[in-house]
Amino acid sequence: MKNISIFGKGNMAKVIAERFTKAGNEVTLYGSKDEVTNIGDIVILAVPYGALTTILEANDFKGKILVDITNPVDFSTMDALLVPSDSSATEVIAKAAPAARVVKAFNTNFAATLAGDTTTSVLLASDDADAKAELTNALDGSHLNIIDAGSLKRARELEALGFLQITLAIRGLIGWTGGFSLSK
Repeated sequence: MKNISIFGKGNMAKVIAERFTKAGNEVTLYGSKDEVTNIGDIVILAVPYGALTTILEANDFKGKILVDITNPVDFSTMDALLVPSDSSATEVIAKAAPAARVVKAFNTNFAATLAGDTTTSVLLASDDADAKAELTNALDGSHLNIIDAGSLKRARELEALGFLQITLAIRGLIGWTGGFSLSK
């Protein structure tokens, strides 16, 4: 059992909390006005990309598995990401919190695909193989299919995929209750 802290109380935070709870973990959700009293072993950043700086500056994540679920979309134009094409939000976080064990996950999933007991795939990217393994183990029993997408650099493609999925849903070409499918 792991102690999981989730920054955010929106739909994604709630369904991710449900999956960790199903797997037998203890979960605490923190909103922007909540006092953060005890940061868990695994920390999920389930907030908009623009809120990350405040969270990273206000908390010590040394040794913690820090999971970035953000898609750094420029919502004013819906035409670009807010990070350079040779980087990712997750790489920016890794630089800002160098003592954390940073993992990209859940950004290619909509909340509806994570709700309930439906088996869905979650892609992970990180340079820390042990962090990916610990995160995967903490989700054992959650009915999620965890897929290791590779190194932290793969977060770039995961964010591009998340961006594409969001823009397709906004345009009504796919629903918010679905997403891309992986098959073997």
